[in-house]
Amino acid sequence: MFIHRFTCLALGLCPVFLLSVFAHPSAAAASLNKKVIIAFADFSERTGLVFVAKDQRFFEARGLDAEVVQVRSGPIAVSALASGDAHFYSAPASGATIGAMAGGLDVVFVAGLINKLDGYFVVSPRIKSPADLKGKTLGVQSIGGGIWMFTMMALDHWELNPERDKIQFRVIGDQSVIAQAMMTGIVDGALLGYTFSRLAQRQGSYLLADLPKLNIPYQHMGLLARRSIVESSPQLAEQTLRSLLKAIGFIQDPANKQAVMRSLTKWLRLPQMEGAEGLYERMTILYERPITPTREGLQNALRVLGKVNPKIGALKVEDLMDDRIARKVEKEGF
Repeated sequence: MFIHRFTCLALGLCPVFLLSVFAHPSAAAASLNKKVIIAFADFSERTGLVFVAKDQRFFEARGLDAEVVQVRSGPIAVSALASGDAHFYSAPASGATIGAMAGGLDVVFVAGLINKLDGYFVVSPRIKSPADLKGKTLGVQSIGGGIWMFTMMALDHWELNPERDKIQFRVIGDQSVIAQAMMTGIVDGALLGYTFSRLAQRQGSYLLADLPKLNIPYQHMGLLARRSIVESSPQLAEQTLRSLLKAIGFIQDPANKQAVMRSLTKWLRLPQMEGAEGLYERMTILYERPITPTREGLQNALRVLGKVNPKIGALKVEDLMDDRIARKVEKEGF
């Protein structure tokens, strides 16, 4: 039954979750063993926190019957939140999530799971410093998309301005196509994820920056929910956050490395467990104990996305978050 539901959603064959299968949030909150549906679209180690919490039964320890479901894209997950077929969505502050808020959907960040910019800025070997990016061409998937947004934040951190410094963006395609464009010299650099940055480096590209080490504030992964769920089912939200906070502590303990790697291998469908080691090390850098949404990081997202969407530019940070439960959980600890 689970495999059928997972496949249906992952392939995008269902625009929303099947109402006949999943309980409506209001009914779930009233049951003795509370049902909680957590959706994700980022198929990477950034969602590893949720995988570990599920595999280690931290949700069950809090009286939650947790269903972790992959969907094909952010808009599908947002649709699931809007229709009441998912309680939470693990996602970044992106055009899809903030755009939904700008469109009037009462979705907010209730927790911040990764509160800094992630990714690898990989460039041509003749580029040795951020200043060398002046006059160069960078590959992106789309103007206004995630890679463009993260690249803009990195350039801003280095006090580079695309217009002033004549840095051009070239729309190439997804990360696999961008990595190929780098290796053939079509573009001079790009911000890539773990897998394709490693591929580019093996072909001679230079790692200009491992972005988490720069500590650029950004809500790169958070937990979203509708305000109505937080208001009507605060215990559901609280126990979910406590489960995830427990998972952060578990990941940060070196004694649990093998268990975390097993979760990554299973959920990311890696061919062998050894391939999860680099991803595990990445998770220990990304996840930190504070789980309140980052105000500065959300403001960064609004500033950048507001350049291509005036409705987003009109939003305030307070429109994007409800951190009451996260603050309560942090204050009280485990």
